[in-house]
Amino acid sequence: MTTGTNRLLVSPAALAEELVGEPAPVLLDVRWRLGGPPGLDSYREGHLPGAVFVDLDRDLAAPPGPAGRHPLPDPATFTDAMRAAGVSQDRPVIVYDDRDATAAARGWWLLRYYGHEDVRVLDGGYQAWLAAGLPDSQADLAGKPAEHAGKPGDFTARPGHMPVLDAAGAESVARTGLLLDARAGERYRGEREPIDPVAGHIPGAVSAPAADNVNPDGTFRTTAELTARFTALGAGPVGAYCGSGVTAAQEVLALALAGIPAALYVGSWSNWITDPARPIATGGQA
Repeated sequence: MTTGTNRLLVSPAALAEELVGEPAPVLLDVRWRLGGPPGLDSYREGHLPGAVFVDLDRDLAAPPGPAGRHPLPDPATFTDAMRAAGVSQDRPVIVYDDRDATAAARGWWLLRYYGHEDVRVLDGGYQAWLAAGLPDSQADLAGKPAEHAGKPGDFTARPGHMPVLDAAGAESVARTGLLLDARAGERYRGEREPIDPVAGHIPGAVSAPAADNVNPDGTFRTTAELTARFTALGAGPVGAYCGSGVTAAQEVLALALAGIPAALYVGSWSNWITDPARPIATGGQA
């Protein structure tokens, strides 16, 4: 998406200008990929100057269990993690990952859910920053609370500022509105399931891979393109899910860019399949 700065995304050039102003935004590096390599290793190889690494599994999720592989973190735990990263209520936050926002959007969504009002995602992530010829850093700020900020963060997590779905809510949205499955098409159809023990999708859900929300370089497609995409998929109340509620946050962000509010099923497929009484569908859409 071609953007300088808006309430959801910021371009590398616009961010570079913001970083020399006051108050400069807090930068959170949330690079993460299921199965690795570890995001902290990537951070230590190079990151935006002043960025603090946030571990998705530790800081942006509770331990896996019946609620799913990446349940919501406890508010107190999230508060501590964000304060350690230098996050304050009245200071802008920029979240980034390597390129396509599939991890960064989880940080964006959680901060919004817990009440921070000024959070944006770096469009195209770290790779876009480098492609713009902007400097990176190897200074390791991980585990060094707010040293870059000059004062400790004062953010306090207050849940409930973004809509969420539980399993019953997801089932209802699939029946009465539009429930989007953000996983790859083969996982939706049940042809391949490399992570969870059961393959398939929630009956009535519509396949809408999050990978299709971005351009080949990892930047978001234009507002017009995203609006056309989601409008063609259906109407009514909108929800999104994936395997564990991470990639689906990128779907929610793309929907927001299109002006469409959507609820996140945080537990997603990894929670849905914990109850054998819940129905499972395979194959393409009916």
